[in-house]
Amino acid sequence: MKIAMIGHKRIPSREGGVEIVVEEISTRLAARGHEVYAYNRKGKYVYGSENEYAKIKNYKGVKIIHTPTIPKKGLDALVYSFFAAFHALFQRYDVIHFHAEGPGVMIRLVRLFGIKTVSTIHGLDWKTAKWGGFAKRYLLFGEKTIAKKADEIIVLSSNNQKYFLDNYGRNTRFIPNGVNGPENRKPSIITEKYGLQGQDYLLFLGRIVYGKGLEYLIDAFKQLKTTAKLIIAGGSSHTDEYVEQIRERTADDSRIIMTGFIEGQLLDELFSNCAVYVMPSDSEGMSITLLEAMSYGCTCLVSDIPENTEVTEDYAVTFKKSNTDDLKEKIELLLKEGFGKYSPEEIRSFILKKYNWDDVVDRHLEIYKNIKGEKKGGQ
Repeated sequence: MKIAMIGHKRIPSREGGVEIVVEEISTRLAARGHEVYAYNRKGKYVYGSENEYAKIKNYKGVKIIHTPTIPKKGLDALVYSFFAAFHALFQRYDVIHFHAEGPGVMIRLVRLFGIKTVSTIHGLDWKTAKWGGFAKRYLLFGEKTIAKKADEIIVLSSNNQKYFLDNYGRNTRFIPNGVNGPENRKPSIITEKYGLQGQDYLLFLGRIVYGKGLEYLIDAFKQLKTTAKLIIAGGSSHTDEYVEQIRERTADDSRIIMTGFIEGQLLDELFSNCAVYVMPSDSEGMSITLLEAMSYGCTCLVSDIPENTEVTEDYAVTFKKSNTDDLKEKIELLLKEGFGKYSPEEIRSFILKKYNWDDVVDRHLEIYKNIKGEKKGGQ
């Protein structure tokens, strides 16, 4: 099949969960002999403007199409997805797979030409505090477009599946993300850079954006009488002002370290040696970093939103969403006693068995083949 991917920023990249998902699915499809095209956003990479990947035309068999955009909050996805969709009209794709709500607006355009479309809802983006005004209305327009026009919709949680059924009367396909088996590493770089020895720090790893609950985590941690450190690892996503607010919030506590964007061995070491991985989000789609943390065997403490608890089942500790006091109590408990219900090996085995990328690709291919063979029809 000839398949296009539209909606991500660029691959290969760890700029966000969408990018990881598109990379994992696209490269596996290409390895199986399918012709896959990924529409990367042209211009500077967010992390490393001279990155050699910015010029790449083929990545692990996936053909990269560098697409113009305006890298400004509120305009980036709109401009990029228009040019990507317009180019895609003339490429005779069997399926165009749109990722995220904003780019989904362009399903209206490609539907006019009878092209089959799939859309993955990575989260209800309009709900996050990052977006307001025109951007929020545009995201809602994208959601409504997807609900009415996409041939198939993929969601990452049963909670979002219920949302689309209740609000639009639209059936969706629940296909969770996958995770790879990681390489656990002993402390090395983290000792040299941050003085960490292992099991002496809490870890938050993800984009520094509204809705991730960092305010609660920082406030809860500041109340703790502990020598443990809090590592906040991640970069901005059109949220420089918010990142600066977080920096100001942490400035009076030397135990809190903000690393910026990380990848490679440093990422492996931080996951491999943390005492607790914390995900305090108010909202999520399906967090890739949570899957990754569990694949390293991390003890995880997560907010009790369905998108988290569906992933972890009882293999993690939960706290009441947005509740700083409950978060503080759970952190204290874990630092004092640990989480002994399951060993790191049991956590790792559970998550790797439950979330497998090859299974994910099998289910995507089933959808692609079904809609390719079906008569086009709106819902």
